[in-house]
Amino acid sequence: MDSLLLLCSRRLVSRHPLPAIPDDLYPALFRAAFLDGRLQVLRDLVAQWPFPELQFQRILGSRELLRDHSKLCIRTVVGAVAERLQMDLEEPGRDSSRRRLRTLDLTELPDGKSVGCGTVALAKACLELSKRRRRSWKSQKSQKSQKSRKSQKSREKPRKGHPGFSVDARSDFQVDDVSHRILRAALRSGNAGSPLRLRCREFRARKLPAESVAELLESLDPHGVEKVDLTFSILELLGLFLVLLTLPRFPALRSLRIRYVREDAWGKMPRWAPEMREFSEELGSLPGLRELRLGSFGFSGDLGRFLGKLQAPLEILELPFCSLLPADFSFLSRSSHAPALKTLDLSGHDFSGNLLEPLRQLLEKSSGSLLHLDLMECRLTDSHLESLLDSLRRCSRLRRLRILGNSFSAAALREFLRETAEFPELRLVVHPIPVDCFLSRRFPRRSGSRWVLEKRLDPGLWEAERAELGRILESSGRTDVVWTHDPHGHSAQSQSQFQSQSQSHCPSRS
Repeated sequence: MDSLLLLCSRRLVSRHPLPAIPDDLYPALFRAAFLDGRLQVLRDLVAQWPFPELQFQRILGSRELLRDHSKLCIRTVVGAVAERLQMDLEEPGRDSSRRRLRTLDLTELPDGKSVGCGTVALAKACLELSKRRRRSWKSQKSQKSQKSRKSQKSREKPRKGHPGFSVDARSDFQVDDVSHRILRAALRSGNAGSPLRLRCREFRARKLPAESVAELLESLDPHGVEKVDLTFSILELLGLFLVLLTLPRFPALRSLRIRYVREDAWGKMPRWAPEMREFSEELGSLPGLRELRLGSFGFSGDLGRFLGKLQAPLEILELPFCSLLPADFSFLSRSSHAPALKTLDLSGHDFSGNLLEPLRQLLEKSSGSLLHLDLMECRLTDSHLESLLDSLRRCSRLRRLRILGNSFSAAALREFLRETAEFPELRLVVHPIPVDCFLSRRFPRRSGSRWVLEKRLDPGLWEAERAELGRILESSGRTDVVWTHDPHGHSAQSQSQFQSQSQSHCPSRS
């Protein structure tokens, strides 16, 4: 429910122009104007912003960022900051008695589209301000003699450091094959002296060539970069090495994610064991690294050589679809990482065979710290689930478990619910729809005599099973635990209000 302050603020921003307001009301009015898409009011508030910092996340929270007009509001705010800087360029020292905005903080926007929009808006503003600043300098120089130009230059040097003459724009950058060009130009221009200085906290790149990613990383200001998140469709050894070579320049880097969206491409690449030492050396030069997420990398016995040089234990380790072998699990179990792990993602590995026992050993070693465990699409069946229970019981701090994409019966899933109800910290389980809820039928292929097996979800059976799971949760006194088959919508669900889905879900990827 909206607070009285927000209700009054929304009423006030519905009128334009705003009356004279005290400084303390600026954040509340900014929040209301952003929520209602009052673009002119936003522009006026930023133009007179009385504080040194404007931080989106602190003022807005999260829900406003999901509105349809949020991208337009972000562009408006960035544009208003640029206008303010432009006025400072044209009239240095104007309104110097009023506190000036020094930091625009757009970090931690939850919506990916808003992040991308903010990246482009900041880059365009930076480029435009840089051009205007150069034109301003050229105009001043053309009106003076050589002697006057030297004198003017000496007088301008102290002014460059004036706290009101520039704004640090802190943001999470998200770039793709279109936006990376303008960001690259802005970073180069910004380094040359734009009054809007771009500062990156988290860098995300989607399906760019590794060479382009490395070039952008080289252009970032090294201080303040905490996360690097990269997704590639084509990735070669040389490209990956170029990216890793840029990372040691970021002393605050804590999280690295490199995801590979085409599993088949890695399989066509030559074995990379000879280059493992170089990769390990580059990772070892990151003293603050605590989170490592690598998707679809073909380690297959080389994990120890890859992680062997890390200076400190990892807290988050995600290795989905990385073709790990028993030797890799043995390395993890013996390493300093195991007792420090809070998040472990081993999705996409076949635990129906000789990897099950190494997995149990690893879980026991990390049982004292483990909070989140992902075992999706791991070919687990009822017997494997029962075998894992002994190891999971040791993980007394476990809060989230995702086992979607495995083949469990309704009876096994119910029993697993009863057993995990005793886990004191568990709050979320993402599970597959039981195989019992699918109906199978065979039909002939169009071009041959072979038959195809098709499985379709029976809505009635699944509805009854959902109701039974809800009753078990209620009778166990664990209405604080969310059991869901939806990997994305669980944040808004409760265990007593399961959301129906019209789409069919296969119980296993295989």
